[in-house]
Amino acid sequence: MRVFSRCKVSRTRIAFGVLAWLGAVIAVTPVAGREISSSARVNADATLRIDGKTVHLYGVHVPDTGRQCTTNRRPQVCGTRAALALDFKIQGFVRCEIIERREDRSLVGRCRVNARRSDKGEDLSAYLLDRGWAVALPDAPVEYLTLEKIARNRGVGVWGTPIDSLQRN
Repeated sequence: MRVFSRCKVSRTRIAFGVLAWLGAVIAVTPVAGREISSSARVNADATLRIDGKTVHLYGVHVPDTGRQCTTNRRPQVCGTRAALALDFKIQGFVRCEIIERREDRSLVGRCRVNARRSDKGEDLSAYLLDRGWAVALPDAPVEYLTLEKIARNRGVGVWGTPIDSLQRN
């Protein structure tokens, strides 16, 4: 009888351990593949603010290219050149497929504009890479790495002549 009761205690501990592990897995899993769609505000560091959450664009790093302001808009818009390019591009809703949640509770997502049911829309990471305002991360999709190489060969964005040096001449 004692052997059976010991096994029962062990089974209970194992069951609680398995349930705790499943709870942790279930709490993390819904983030991957989740989608958010709403109007977005572009932060100065080229992250997006959507539904009160900070979203980093998937597969890219946006280097600090200095702060610039567009004075032809009221109120003035200031940020990195990548942030200004994103602000220009985003006219309406942004749809982001969330890839991961970072420790600081920010999100990483594949974000698109002009997405409709039949059309996936335009990828914002690809948009920045094509214009040279972002660099592809080493584990980014091949498409992103290719877009970065093309921008570098064309000499656009961060790969081109610094705008500040042109203004001094």
